[in-house]
Amino acid sequence: MSAFLGELIGTMILIVFGGGVVAGSNLKKTFSNNSGWIVITIAWGLAVTMGVFAVGSISGAHLNPAVTIALAITGDFAWNQVPEYIIAQMLGAFIGAVIVYLHYLPHWKATDDKGAKLSVFATGPAIPHTFSNLLGELIGTFMLVLGLLFIGATTFTDGLNPMAVGLLIVVIGMSLGGTTGYAINPARDLGPRIAHALLPIVGKGDSNWKYAWIPVVGPVLGGGLAAVFYQYFYKGTISSYFWPVVIVSIVILGFAFFATKSNNSIKMKNAA
Repeated sequence: MSAFLGELIGTMILIVFGGGVVAGSNLKKTFSNNSGWIVITIAWGLAVTMGVFAVGSISGAHLNPAVTIALAITGDFAWNQVPEYIIAQMLGAFIGAVIVYLHYLPHWKATDDKGAKLSVFATGPAIPHTFSNLLGELIGTFMLVLGLLFIGATTFTDGLNPMAVGLLIVVIGMSLGGTTGYAINPARDLGPRIAHALLPIVGKGDSNWKYAWIPVVGPVLGGGLAAVFYQYFYKGTISSYFWPVVIVSIVILGFAFFATKSNNSIKMKNAA
């Protein structure tokens, strides 16, 4: 099996289990309806574990463009393979979302809540706040990539790495995921969001494209920052990417901050 196919299949497995648990919890007339956040976070952790077990020996099981880019920044992955991996991850996420849709086919009609339907495919903020939402995705992915680099550097976890990675996903979800739904993975959010837009889901509503850039940009920034942070503080080397990553992150966060401030001012004027 090629690395491309490995990333596609691994990401598909991730979304089938991850999107599947959200569907089971949020769609009506399932036996697991309203099973709650704890069930969702544990299942997402196990979804990642299964994906890593499935294709780790084939592609390294990145399953996440933010991870792929971060590993390229650290020099552990070739830049010329990055586009191939990201395309595979996006396709795998899309296919996984279609499988979830088909599995829960009668339950879309039984569910009236448009937001519940969208949540099966894509993340959204508990409180819409552009700066905080972007920062939340950045922090969550920073902790993800930093944790992955720690796990990869620790030899006593050899053979148990997929389980360690799954536990990392669980703790991120439980600790940091309640604000944005912790996409922490551009493919995990964008691939299924595209599927939501294209699939003939009964009463689905819009795909919330105005928010869609946040779970893409936030994770990429967070992964990049984690990579240069790890290199500097744990390896004692300043990467050539250090200042570009830091400056781009500051600029984008600054843009989000002032955009949020401007939107809040407009809302206050309209309310008055």
